Amino acid sequence: MQHLQQQVYHHPINGTSIEIHYRHWHSGDEPVLALHGLADHGQVWSSLAEVLGDRYQVVAPDLRGHGESSKPDQGYSSSEIVADLQGLMVHLGWEKAHILAHSWAAKIACLWATDHPEAFSSLVLVDPFFVNQLPVWTRFTFPLLYRVLPFLKVMGPFQTYEAAVTVGRSLKQFRGWSSLQRSVFELAMERKEDGRWGSKFALAARNQIFRDITITSGLVRTIGVPALLIQPAQGINRFRWQLQPYHKYLPQLQTASIPGNHWAFLVEPEIFNHTVRRFLDGQTDPTGIAQDT
Repeated sequence: MQHLQQQVYHHPINGTSIEIHYRHWHSGDEPVLALHGLADHGQVWSSLAEVLGDRYQVVAPDLRGHGESSKPDQGYSSSEIVADLQGLMVHLGWEKAHILAHSWAAKIACLWATDHPEAFSSLVLVDPFFVNQLPVWTRFTFPLLYRVLPFLKVMGPFQTYEAAVTVGRSLKQFRGWSSLQRSVFELAMERKEDGRWGSKFALAARNQIFRDITITSGLVRTIGVPALLIQPAQGINRFRWQLQPYHKYLPQLQTASIPGNHWAFLVEPEIFNHTVRRFLDGQTDPTGIAQDT
């Protein structure tokens, strides 16, 4: 496999003060836009980009409030994040792309595809997190969720970087501590003004995104684009009632069950990357036959 040069950019979104940081792996021509989940950043897709690189060009932004992108005090509604992505597509000169999205970002992608299906060559949903509304009463439990959801524990604060690593290595997405996992963790952390360590994920983003989840449904109308739902064995979409909206509103849906947990692209990257590659090749190959990688 060739090693792709990763290029990093900041792009100001027209008409706003927001700058979106993104990584661009460019070897092939077919556009792929990869969206990370809550509290992550674009580097989580580096292994996938390597596998796709001979045929595809991959762009992975840090969504607002995450990574190196802008972190305003307000402005984390689904519609505002979709507007960021629309602006990024214009900046890249892409009329359409294959859109891949994990967890919370899968809801963002569904909303975007509902209003702008012309922007989608295909849609890949990776273990979506509550694609439709959470019950309103759950907003009263958010302070508890912030304390007990394991993946939010890396927000800190930690007295030392070593203490942060100890917590990080105990979490599902970093078990195994591969070079990929280690690089993702390192790029997620920063030293704060008081000398302690914590995640680059903004508190304002956390709070407002969770509120948005309670009032926003991602699948409300038919989306007529080719779609793939990836279901990790230890993922969060295991029951019929969870899967019903995808089958109802995505008439061109394919499903793929793979090993791993909610972060299969970090804990089982080889099978995850192979699964995505086969699906995308099936959309772009004029013979309709997916290429084996």
